[in-house]
Amino acid sequence: MRAPLTDLPIVFEEVSILARGVAILNSVTLTFSAGAPTILIGPNGSGKTTLLRVAMGLMAPSKGRITRGGHIGSAPLRRAIVFQRPVMLRRSAIGNIVYALAAAGAAHAGRKARAEELLQLVGLSALADRPARRLSGGEQQRLALARALAKDPEIIFLDEPTASLDPAATKTMEDIIRNIAARGIKVVMSTHDLGEARRIGGEIILMHRGRVIETADAHTFFDHPRTEQARRFVAGELLV
Repeated sequence: MRAPLTDLPIVFEEVSILARGVAILNSVTLTFSAGAPTILIGPNGSGKTTLLRVAMGLMAPSKGRITRGGHIGSAPLRRAIVFQRPVMLRRSAIGNIVYALAAAGAAHAGRKARAEELLQLVGLSALADRPARRLSGGEQQRLALARALAKDPEIIFLDEPTASLDPAATKTMEDIIRNIAARGIKVVMSTHDLGEARRIGGEIILMHRGRVIETADAHTFFDHPRTEQARRFVAGELLV
């Protein structure tokens, strides 16, 4: 079967992930389509990170199926993921991106120029030659994002990219994420920050105990939540 030309939409059909008999994801049905950012929210242990990993293709469903671009089991053509604690290569900031471009098959002649463009996109041009492991936490997150963009993804998964950042670094990262989304790249992102979800999200997905509790556009979710769990979560109550 010929590989699909696109990864979108990514469709989950009754997907479960089981670990030692425990459902980490439980009969999840949803679709990630092109458009505004999708934000995953929910308490710790609700399954957000696992959902991102499964959508990326790093974990296979125990039950159910996933299609990408209408196909089952496709290789990650144009999707990328940035973890909460990204690993930096023992290279300069620009060297990290050049390496990613080489791995993605970019032509040698254009790698440095493209790496410089990506550094500019994430506001790290002045730190191009600094060893990546000497960057601050926020700078490393931005570099990891630039490195992921080297694949020219049409969808990118971000696992709580601002969780350990101070307010200034958080604002910088949010501005970059909005810029990426404005370029037509689908962003699917997890966060514990409801304010951040309001600021960035076009679509909100609330998860709890491995299930999708509610999916709605951001305005509807925050102003007119349908489920009792969503109303409680938006009000700041704990879901247990």
